[in-house]
Amino acid sequence: MSLKMKTSKRRRSAWIVGGSLGVLFLFLQLFRPQLCNPPVVAEIAVPSRVRDILRKSCYDCHSNETKLAWFDQLAPASWLVAHDVREGRRYLNFSELGELPAAKQQGILFEAINQIELGAMPLRAYRWSHPDKMVSADDLATLKDYLISTSPQPIAGAAERNATLDQWMAWSHSNARPEVSPAPNGIPFFSDYKTWTAISTTDRWDNQTMRVVLGNAIAVDAIRQRTTNPWPDGAAFAKVAWAQDSDGSGNVQAGEFKQIEFMVKGAAKYADTNGWGWARWLGAELTPYGENAQFTGECIRCHTPVKSRDFVFTIPLETSR
Repeated sequence: MSLKMKTSKRRRSAWIVGGSLGVLFLFLQLFRPQLCNPPVVAEIAVPSRVRDILRKSCYDCHSNETKLAWFDQLAPASWLVAHDVREGRRYLNFSELGELPAAKQQGILFEAINQIELGAMPLRAYRWSHPDKMVSADDLATLKDYLISTSPQPIAGAAERNATLDQWMAWSHSNARPEVSPAPNGIPFFSDYKTWTAISTTDRWDNQTMRVVLGNAIAVDAIRQRTTNPWPDGAAFAKVAWAQDSDGSGNVQAGEFKQIEFMVKGAAKYADTNGWGWARWLGAELTPYGENAQFTGECIRCHTPVKSRDFVFTIPLETSR
């Protein structure tokens, strides 16, 4: 066969393949999913400068005001886009948050900002295909500054500082094991957590709280052996949170007790919640958090950005062998 005939045959094959793909592409457009925008129920209550950033970078997947680019509406990409929008609205919908108490709205916004800062949101594929939706460093600073402004650090007088210091001393020296109701998912309160080892500290810049993270013997041994990714079954953490009491001169101490959270590892037992059991108790009364077991969804969403570290934010302090 001559070179001319071979070239002609390849061209015909290319035209056939290209035409077939074109027909298939047009056929797929008949099966584009319907993605409607429901009415806005109650938009999140934030200043316009904050809402503008959220609208630009978040609303297309996390609101009832989705605006799709032309290429988002073409199948098969439209199938993935529709799925992501539905999932995004299910987890966080800025068009409905306004119905919640202000403190709850701020807490959800903190989680969203945390996801942005950790690089989990917007999704990588979305950032690649929509570079104009990126959250800039200035945007992130604006979001954080707003949240900080909603919870300014109060100046505690001598009487208040003495009262909370007394509460702290009573907590730290008490060996009592209170009877506490289990969390809605059945996880019991670990009444011996005060005997665990402090492995880290942290704070929440958005609500002026300070936290100490304690680990049980299994967790501490894993830290010493450097076998923390994944953590072994039975490892447990307690994160104890207090408000910050400031005297206005830069001195801060533990203030009112706020809550305690537990994470306990069980790869099989807690397989449905990423291998971890989650629980939280609020206030001095140690009231279990959550109306039902579904509250763990909040915990999982918050910890998803650190999936590569077995969903654990805490980077343990070095412990002696």
